Amino acid sequence: MRRLILSDIHGNLEALEAVSNDARGRYDEVVCCGDIVGYGASPHEAIVWMQRSGASIVRGNHDRAAWEPGVRESFTPSARTAAAWCAQVLGEEDLAWLRALPPGPIWRDDFGLVHGSPDDEDAYLEYTTDLRGIDQLLQRRVCFLGHTHVQGGWQWQPGGIRLLPVPAPEEPECVVELDPDSLILINPGSVGQPRDYDPRAAYAIWDATQGLLSYRRVAYDIDSAQRRIVAAGLPHSLAHRLAIGR
Repeated sequence: MRRLILSDIHGNLEALEAVSNDARGRYDEVVCCGDIVGYGASPHEAIVWMQRSGASIVRGNHDRAAWEPGVRESFTPSARTAAAWCAQVLGEEDLAWLRALPPGPIWRDDFGLVHGSPDDEDAYLEYTTDLRGIDQLLQRRVCFLGHTHVQGGWQWQPGGIRLLPVPAPEEPECVVELDPDSLILINPGSVGQPRDYDPRAAYAIWDATQGLLSYRRVAYDIDSAQRRIVAAGLPHSLAHRLAIGR
């Protein structure tokens, strides 16, 4: 079984289409760690793509913010503006679909799925120091997460926690052989708004049969995504950050 692992699409249709084209033929099932909407100017299109994919999905905080105004209070001003805009432009069917997304964690037969952390869907697991006690919460050997917009992950080993390697700026892919006896957290990175200073759309493919994880990056039409944001009247800062990957 090969799974396409996505997270943090954030209404960026251009990035999502680039990932879809790049991953075509490489996977059997789609898994998504949440935040389908927010920031970008194509939330409806991103929702439709996810619905058609039949993906296993957990909700993200921006998915909640589109229908639960109180969530926006902790957002930055630009994120708050984008969330309110989503609530206005999305139809009731789209909002109902977002409301129905389950909170993490979800434990499938051979993997877990969360947005932020197994014990807090809004928590950020970005550094190894954030992982204290997390291994006690994992009910499956492999768990996928998002929220940080930073591609990476960790593997628990007898000598400590190993940081998983990711593609260098000039590389499209980094393939990692996973230890079949270790606990593993995998963050595919953000499709629609990377924050690791690599503006390319990020995703991952997990081949459970072979025990291989492929972290991938793909270039997309950033100019088009930026024009959509500006044309929608969203903060220009949301367009600018796409070009720098931060």
